[in-house]
Amino acid sequence: MQKAMSPNESTVRQDASSRPEKRSSPVNGILLLDKPSGITSNRALQLVKRIYGARKAGHTGSLDPLATGMLPICFGQATKASHWLLDADKVYEAEAAIGVRTDTGDAEGESVEVSPVRQITRELLEGALDAHRGSIQQVPPMYSALKKDGKRLYQLAREGKEVERVARTVQIYALEVLRFDPVRPVLRVRCSKGTYIRTLVETIAAKMGTVAHIAALRRLSVAGFAEDQMVSMRDLELLAGDPAGLTRLLLPVDAGLVSMPSAVLTNEEAHYFCHGHPVGHLGALEGLVRIYDHRSAFLGVGEVLPDGRITPRRLFIESAADS
Repeated sequence: MQKAMSPNESTVRQDASSRPEKRSSPVNGILLLDKPSGITSNRALQLVKRIYGARKAGHTGSLDPLATGMLPICFGQATKASHWLLDADKVYEAEAAIGVRTDTGDAEGESVEVSPVRQITRELLEGALDAHRGSIQQVPPMYSALKKDGKRLYQLAREGKEVERVARTVQIYALEVLRFDPVRPVLRVRCSKGTYIRTLVETIAAKMGTVAHIAALRRLSVAGFAEDQMVSMRDLELLAGDPAGLTRLLLPVDAGLVSMPSAVLTNEEAHYFCHGHPVGHLGALEGLVRIYDHRSAFLGVGEVLPDGRITPRRLFIESAADS
């Protein structure tokens, strides 16, 4: 179903399209965009990419159009780190609307079920949350970007079709009541990748003998990045035409990899590593490792071999193609 353009999207589109930026140097780094409600993640990416005049950029982890909050956008060399950001844990703040289920699971959908239980108690809610912490099974919603026989589930849903979906295991590390209201409780969720908050709210409601949908959703963190590191679309617009100001908003390419241990190589080791060869290294390291040269320049991600050497897994070496 085609929806009208929101005021947010209309304003952002006009501002961004009127001032395309051109860069003579590559754009590398990570921007933590505070995505506004009313636009898709891909649309937000295109707007930001245009403001920066960047040739190469991608976002890590879509947010529904209704949702706001942290959308990491990787430029240039940082796109090589997108895989690890996609796999990272996330934190959400979700407002549930008790008593009504919609076809999309959020406030943008049409009501498909109304429950006689329209209010809840805190005790009932806390008991339902207890059953949803830890490792749980989730069936992805029909309104999702997953594919079935080459077609997005949301496309099938818009055609009035429903197909069988396989349940997936996700991790709910923390789940708490941020603000209790018998009709509109607000929850805070820290979870693994692949968790559908819409589905979580629906199954929590079912545990309480009612139905619900997402009234509002905000992503507060990805990969441990702090909420106050986010940059609004309006802030970007105010800096359009100021390349230095825009660059100051970017985090380093390796900012999303800080959970990995690090190793510093000598000149000779760095030379061989950057040419794809394993290098010896003293130290009790294992798994994936961030690699730096003696000047603290980030070279890439390596993996510790059984014999203790570190072999390159992803090199972060700037080239003209990354502009």
